[in-house]
Amino acid sequence: MKTIITAFTLFICSLVTAQGQYEQGMGKAMLLWKEGKTEDATAMFERIASAEKSNWLPNYYVGMVNVTASFNPVNKEKVPAMLDKAQSAIDNAGLLSPNNPEIMVLQAMLYTALIVQDPMTNGMKYSGKTMEQYYKALAIAPENPRVVFCKADFEINSARWTGADTKPLCEQVAKSIDLFAKFKPESAFHPNWGLERAEQTLKNCK
Repeated sequence: MKTIITAFTLFICSLVTAQGQYEQGMGKAMLLWKEGKTEDATAMFERIASAEKSNWLPNYYVGMVNVTASFNPVNKEKVPAMLDKAQSAIDNAGLLSPNNPEIMVLQAMLYTALIVQDPMTNGMKYSGKTMEQYYKALAIAPENPRVVFCKADFEINSARWTGADTKPLCEQVAKSIDLFAKFKPESAFHPNWGLERAEQTLKNCK
């Protein structure tokens, strides 16, 4: 998940100097996240969400910060609280922006985090829910690179248990890289991560 954080570094500097409270707050929160200050970043995104009551992005990043941090082994004891906070934020983001494929991908990532924490207990419980989110997102946004990549990545990681053929999945990863090249986020703050992970996954495929 480290590559998700570094994906934001290209525009962080311009965000910090951007005009407007929202832009400055989001830029500062992104910097805190980049610096590994998960709790500080979460708190700032939450404050922005309180002020920007119709904007789904601050809640999205509360979820993203905590979901990605939950994959770090050093946070093992904090994971339940992190995922509870993330789920609440994802729910709030979904209320503000229904049928949003980016939020669906994040929800699927949260389910994946639960599976990673306890595969024996949560594998059967959440695998179907994870795929449901990806299928819903794919139906809405088949050209979204995160949707295509994250679905294929989850299935590749699941293949060690299911024995599925990964060749067509790796082809989907390659497709996502092409989609990343064409993708234009709506703003500097809209989700634009995943290319580095997709490229690394494709290398591992080969």
